[in-house]
Amino acid sequence: MKMSNVARAAMAALIAIAFAGIARAEIKNYEFQLLQPTVKAGADRILTVRLVDKTSGKTVPDAVIIASRLDMTPDGMPEMATKVSPMPGTEPGTYLFKATFGMAGRWQLSLGAKVQGQTGTVENKLVVTAEQ
Repeated sequence: MKMSNVARAAMAALIAIAFAGIARAEIKNYEFQLLQPTVKAGADRILTVRLVDKTSGKTVPDAVIIASRLDMTPDGMPEMATKVSPMPGTEPGTYLFKATFGMAGRWQLSLGAKVQGQTGTVENKLVVTAEQ
């Protein structure tokens, strides 16, 4: 069966539109999940998060972390920030960060990441409680 040039062009346009819509919508299907919601206050504490594709439930390896911040915004002190250092992950899809929790309270870990093959940025804010 032969297709006319118009039919081919229409089919190609429909496929392009479908793929463009999927690429824009998919970035919202990813989220960071905190593996331990509480830590002891103090220096050199390790936080572990995983990046998950919510549609499949699978972890996402090899994302590129482009932003990380840890501050006390949940307790009304956004100026109380501390340095966050990325560490090598122990399992595919997990991401580790070393930080100092200078005082007990609720801390907000803000993360931004690029996922291979997707447009846009995954952005999440996770709350960690530091205890005495």
